[in-house]
Amino acid sequence: MTALRSIIFQVYMYGLMAIMGLAGTPLLLGPRRWARNYLRLYLAIIWFGLRWICGVRFEVRGREHLPAGGALIASKHQSMWETLAFWGILDDPAIILKQSLVYMPFFGWFAVKLGNISVERTAGSKALRKMLRDAATRGNEGRQVLIFPEGTRVEPGEHPDFKPGIAGLYQSMNLPCVPVALNSGVHLHPYCGLKKPGLIVVEFLEPIAPGLPKAQFMQTLHERINLAADALLEQPADISDRGNPV
Repeated sequence: MTALRSIIFQVYMYGLMAIMGLAGTPLLLGPRRWARNYLRLYLAIIWFGLRWICGVRFEVRGREHLPAGGALIASKHQSMWETLAFWGILDDPAIILKQSLVYMPFFGWFAVKLGNISVERTAGSKALRKMLRDAATRGNEGRQVLIFPEGTRVEPGEHPDFKPGIAGLYQSMNLPCVPVALNSGVHLHPYCGLKKPGLIVVEFLEPIAPGLPKAQFMQTLHERINLAADALLEQPADISDRGNPV
């Protein structure tokens, strides 16, 4: 039954992406807010399907830790789910994505229109310098720059070292860094296949003020994210209406 529900949801999610992406293509010619609002409509329909097909809901905790204006957001990464969800959770994020994703039909077109930051990983230091410039621009615009510092999706309970790009962003942007813990990997496989029903939690943690030495920052960020993420693994599977569901 779990496998069948997973297949149904993926057909629902990707089919809707194709249909709404094609129908919304003219919005790419208008202001960015049109694309942003359209994407939020898509996400609302997707979360409806995730709940009723898979029995998975989510809630957001710790919004009081989000500073007003520009910030650096560093999140745990366990599934494709959060690469979509943050577009609805945050006001106007600029998400750091692999360059290959911008070539995807529909998804990539809207990713570019929304002013996200693409990175060609094989380009080395040149790509890092471009990412730092783009992130500084987005931060100066008052937007929240989101990065997954592990660099790839990891299984719940895994704690790999963070990629050095997060330290470069922290030092160059000179803005607070908000760590984010989540447990999406408990309920979903990397590409949003169902593992088990339950409640996904996204938890914003206490910000790290700018100005720390690189080593201290990296250690503090790693500890905060992973301690909180491990704590979320121990919560009961609960899909009741509570907290701040989105």
